[in-house]
Amino acid sequence: MISDQISLVYIHGFNSSPQSHKAQQMVRWFAERGAAHRLFVPELPPEPRRAMAILEGTLAGAGPVAFVGSSLGGFYATWLAAHHDARAVLINPAVRPWDLLQAHIGEVAHYHTGERYQLQPEWVEQLRHYGVDDIARPEQMLVLLQTGDDTLDWRDAWELYADCHLYRGLGGSHSFDDFDAFIPLVLRFCGIELD
Repeated sequence: MISDQISLVYIHGFNSSPQSHKAQQMVRWFAERGAAHRLFVPELPPEPRRAMAILEGTLAGAGPVAFVGSSLGGFYATWLAAHHDARAVLINPAVRPWDLLQAHIGEVAHYHTGERYQLQPEWVEQLRHYGVDDIARPEQMLVLLQTGDDTLDWRDAWELYADCHLYRGLGGSHSFDDFDAFIPLVLRFCGIELD
């Protein structure tokens, strides 16, 4: 059902922030249409339990929502959509992030701030709690993949989300090139109408 009351929660990826290029494109899109109050882009810490607590807190005051998640944000959005019966758009989503992040345990520098912190082994293990092995409502997910992703193997997501709405673009990157051209599709899929 299309409702102009649905808000959007944008979930950035690992080591990223609300300052990411795609997040800022969404912020501008909503702001230019007088709908900034319907977009939530929380800043998430690297610890999964804390990140999920922030996301759940964001939902508490947002009303009906849909999710857009990039990379690790797509992984989180998968779990949230399943547990809140909501639509989600996943952009080059991480499928088994614990495998990827295992190699980064130790000191890490934040992409946007340069701040250094220690990625803890228990944080990597926490991710397993949010893994979804079976997509129960595939009609509620749109997965946007680019085969040029240099961080994740797009075929992992193609397999896990095989029954969902899928887009596979040849080339591109992990950042998902030309994302702004997909924003109208993303919003339409989420049931969000903006003036």
